[in-house]
Amino acid sequence: MSKVLVTGAGGFIGSHLVEKLAADGADVRAFVEYDSRGSWGWLDDAAPETLDTIEIIAGDIRDSHAVRQAMAGCETVLHLAALIGIPYSYLAPESYVDTNVTGTLNVVQAATDLGVSRVVHTSTSEVYGTAQYVPIDEAHPLNPQSPYAATKVGADQIALSYGRSFGTPVTVVRPFNTYGPRQSARAVIPTIITQLAAHDPQNGPAKIRLGAIAPTRDFTYVSDTVAGFLAAAESNGAVGDVVNIGTNFEISVGDTAQTIADLMGVELIIETEDTRLRPDASEVERLWCDNRKAAELIGWQPAHAGLTGFRRGLEATIDWFAAPANRAGYKAHLYNV
Repeated sequence: MSKVLVTGAGGFIGSHLVEKLAADGADVRAFVEYDSRGSWGWLDDAAPETLDTIEIIAGDIRDSHAVRQAMAGCETVLHLAALIGIPYSYLAPESYVDTNVTGTLNVVQAATDLGVSRVVHTSTSEVYGTAQYVPIDEAHPLNPQSPYAATKVGADQIALSYGRSFGTPVTVVRPFNTYGPRQSARAVIPTIITQLAAHDPQNGPAKIRLGAIAPTRDFTYVSDTVAGFLAAAESNGAVGDVVNIGTNFEISVGDTAQTIADLMGVELIIETEDTRLRPDASEVERLWCDNRKAAELIGWQPAHAGLTGFRRGLEATIDWFAAPANRAGYKAHLYNV
């Protein structure tokens, strides 16, 4: 890839993606969300050798002019900018429409006008809703169960429609539940780790607060998700198509919490907190990825597969959160909406 634009570059997955591209020698332009403090999100913590080789532009994905300016001169666009917290989408659904749907429209319209060679758009496994069959392949019906998921369905369809209508070279990458260093505490794995890390073992078993623990997820380590994006961007066969990125392994939230506690050497007690529960009809009960298409179409396979791979990814994630400086910005005592 030549000049690459990454939107959402200051976020969890976006920052890892920028670092990988920079390490591979790509010419990277990172589009981060503007704020008055001049924050670049997680790129504020990037190594000097990364920051010395990338261009950072602050703006707003909802502003078509800002998006077009950021994209000018780029050949490849990796579009990750989005609002992603499911609980907050119950409170502020209009914000999700503006950011996820209109933001994606701005990206594909600019890419079409500027003649970009490839757009990789980020979807989510949440668009499938509770599995109607497993593992979930790309032909599975779309059944969004939250405002967040509904806006991602809309964004996916906007992106794909530009391919059909205008020949825009779009690929939709549909990651299942990515986890790893830097993930927001609104996600379940950082929620578990930060609560356990704050516990004093001298006080007996650790009591942590979670929502529903029976639902299953297909957790994908962040470096595998990043590799999936890069494989999709470099595959001509994926243009106009949707590709799942997941491990083909499911585990319940409760078993995930117990696995993390075992790795951290902590005795665990889980308490259900009502405020952390989704509305009944909005809870996605089961997600399990069929990743055969990714292997066949873009040559991608997860390096952290199965329970063994999951434990390796969790160990790396726990190690990152173990550093007090990394954990300092997390509020383990609060529910992060």
